[in-house]
Amino acid sequence: MGSSPAERAADLRQQINDHNYRYYVLDDPIVSDAEYDRLLRELEALEADHPELVSEDSPTQRVGAAPAPGFETVTHRVPMLSLSNAFSEEEVAEFDRRIRDRLDLETVDYIAEPKLDGLAIALRYEQGRLVLAATRGDGRQGEDVTANVRTIRAIPLTLRGEHIPDELEVRGEIFMTRSGFDRLNRGLADEGEKQFVNPRNAAAGSLRQLDSRVTARRPLRFYCYGAASEAGLPQSQSNTLEALRELGLPVSPEVRRVRGLEGLLEYYERIGGRRASLDYDIDGVVYKVDDLDQQRELGFVSRAPRWALAHKFPAQEETTILHDIEVQVGRTGALTPVARLEPVFVGGVTVTNATLHNADEIRRKDVRPGDTVVVRRAGDVIPEVVRSIPEKRPEGAEVWTMPSECPACGSSVEQVEGEAVARCTGGLVCPAQRKRALEHFASRAAMDIDGLGSRLIEQLVDADLVHSPADLYHLDLATLAGLDRMAEKSASNLIEALEKSKSVSLGRLLFALGIREVGEVTASNLARHFGTLDALADADVESLEAVPDVGPIMARHVRAFFDEAHNREVIRALLEAGVHYEPEVVVETDSLPLSGRTYVLTGALASMPRSEAKKRLEALGAKVTSSVSKNTTALIVGADPGSKLDKAESLGVEVLDEDALEALLESP
Repeated sequence: MGSSPAERAADLRQQINDHNYRYYVLDDPIVSDAEYDRLLRELEALEADHPELVSEDSPTQRVGAAPAPGFETVTHRVPMLSLSNAFSEEEVAEFDRRIRDRLDLETVDYIAEPKLDGLAIALRYEQGRLVLAATRGDGRQGEDVTANVRTIRAIPLTLRGEHIPDELEVRGEIFMTRSGFDRLNRGLADEGEKQFVNPRNAAAGSLRQLDSRVTARRPLRFYCYGAASEAGLPQSQSNTLEALRELGLPVSPEVRRVRGLEGLLEYYERIGGRRASLDYDIDGVVYKVDDLDQQRELGFVSRAPRWALAHKFPAQEETTILHDIEVQVGRTGALTPVARLEPVFVGGVTVTNATLHNADEIRRKDVRPGDTVVVRRAGDVIPEVVRSIPEKRPEGAEVWTMPSECPACGSSVEQVEGEAVARCTGGLVCPAQRKRALEHFASRAAMDIDGLGSRLIEQLVDADLVHSPADLYHLDLATLAGLDRMAEKSASNLIEALEKSKSVSLGRLLFALGIREVGEVTASNLARHFGTLDALADADVESLEAVPDVGPIMARHVRAFFDEAHNREVIRALLEAGVHYEPEVVVETDSLPLSGRTYVLTGALASMPRSEAKKRLEALGAKVTSSVSKNTTALIVGADPGSKLDKAESLGVEVLDEDALEALLESP
């Protein structure tokens, strides 16, 4: 006989609460998000059919309620005091000395934990049920935000375990993870809403919503760091935190019990080193005497406890003046705007430059030369301009725009619709891209210039001997032999390799030119489709899109490459230097015997190199890829085929040997 609706509802609530506990407290979920959602939906449906089963502490009640007129003021039973701050090891040493002197001890045990950059909150439980949540406010009085806090899944509506205190007030921090913050801002941007500046502001804005349904949609988290009432709890900070954890309250996994000054400073250094990799913002470390009797003996001074201290990290955000925005060109041609700043000490170093990412970010943040800006630096992360302060903007400050010409070479700047990054189109002549362009040009799949490696290219560029690929073919034996680590024999071999590379297929030459997103296969397809460089250079976007595997974006990249006069000049110089190709016979791809088929090559072929087999298969209209999938027509295997053979067999993909390859290549 099946369970009653009431029994099933109770069982679902227990399961959901257990899963929340494992996810938020133990950090050890045992079900997928989809399974969790299925349980919650079943409970929602059950309660909808049986409204009498709905309880105030049901997980379904976290959706929030209609907007409230305002927040009520709450007086804290135990004041929420602030902590004294320390900014140096000397101040921490003085803190430890004072405590040891007052307690007359040689060494003191402490609890150390990250200082979360969130909002302090007090949670009151009666008979194990959450009855009140209040902000810190001025420490004596705060705001009643119970309706909003009830929507936060990380905070249990009911405590768990066998020994639940009749009354318990805990203190902790509500915060937002960086990943949750990014998701929230992306969603706000998609809806055309104003975005938050940082996770702390997002958490504060989410918690203080009069409409708790908005709070329910925000990715808020919670860590508990202590109790205001001690009834039924252990007499040490470390054991209290463990007891709170067993009651279902999340506690930071970074909490550690340490001994003496050495333990405090070691913890500070360790957490500081991991700061940038944590998924939440912290602005320091909190130290507390572990023994609660010792805490009571030490007492308070002014508005802060003597037994606790916040050891702050160097400031991560500071304000300064943005004097100018300059553009740097990367090795791939990406243009990155960089802020030139009035020097400012932030995150432990003096910062004079900061990234602005791209033109879209500058527009979004409304940053202009002359602005007063907020600069952030976290750990080893490159400093960035977070936002401007428009109220301090000088009159006449002009909106900044990305230059239309590359500042390094004067070539046109291309920005494809839908992409954030603008790029220089002068890949063959741009000084910023020169070394990378030459390495690609000389690579085996391109011009295959044996002996022209990255170190030699670096020497040639640094010595101002090579400005574009065409200059390679004007190098002489004496010049090369005079370079570091280049004997006459090596120089002679390179001259021979350069001479040999002059005779090349059109597909390899196109690939060597480094047209953005044009790989070996696409280059071969373009060569077969247009036959000559001139025909390709004159093709419009529509004609380019007719080539197999060439979509609208790639077609625009190809068109932009040939529209740049500097690139055409280099191609002309290459041809004048003796580089030549045999025009391809233009054929309709669909008429080729292997058109529409996809092959993968693996293992060592006895009859020919794999590159040659690939070239011949593609000439017959086949597509040759590097990985096996369910769309693969067949896997062609040589000696020692490896894991690709196992995958082909598991997918039921046909496997062909070298004899079958020869038969394919002889297709009529």
